[in-house]
Amino acid sequence: MSDVNSRISDIVKDNDVVLFMKGTPLFPQCGFSSRAVAILDHCGVAYDSVDVLQDMEIRQGIKAYSDWPTIPQLYVKGEFLGGSDIMMEMFEAGELQQLMEEKQVAKAEG
Repeated sequence: MSDVNSRISDIVKDNDVVLFMKGTPLFPQCGFSSRAVAILDHCGVAYDSVDVLQDMEIRQGIKAYSDWPTIPQLYVKGEFLGGSDIMMEMFEAGELQQLMEEKQVAKAEG
């Protein structure tokens, strides 16, 4: 496994919910990342994020790691769920909230 793959693998394993995105939750740098943050915030779950714009190895490596060509990318309990379109579809159907409950994801504080 390459160094970047092991770094990504560690991030995914060490966080119940992680969003690889452009920018940060407070300052998303693209509309899709902004929508993904809004969905997670609306679900009320605790999550970590990785700004792929700050690390070109991660930016390219995450696409190979997931075999998914776009960013943002959401992982829940080590499982790749998809990008913002899939997140929106799951959220609108109530499936994302249900998945977060089933996986016993921690609620966001505050």
